[in-house]
Amino acid sequence: MNQKHIKAPLFLPDDDRFEYLVITAFPGEPKNIARSALKEHAENGKWELLRTCRYEGGGSRYWLRRRVMRVAGTLQESVLQRTN
Repeated sequence: MNQKHIKAPLFLPDDDRFEYLVITAFPGEPKNIARSALKEHAENGKWELLRTCRYEGGGSRYWLRRRVMRVAGTLQESVLQRTN
């Protein structure tokens, strides 16, 4: 099984609100391994299944996505200057 992070797919141009993960299950691998990896990512990593593709040879590819949380600093400049 192969996992890699990718940029937004071609059908979603310049979408920076989400990050994407592709899981590839090769032919001959038990499906429960891919299923457990998807379950683990969904429960612990807040990933959601976006797309599934099954190939003739028996392989599968799963696209997952999750929302990117942007955090803005809340400290004022005067507080930051006192600490430096």
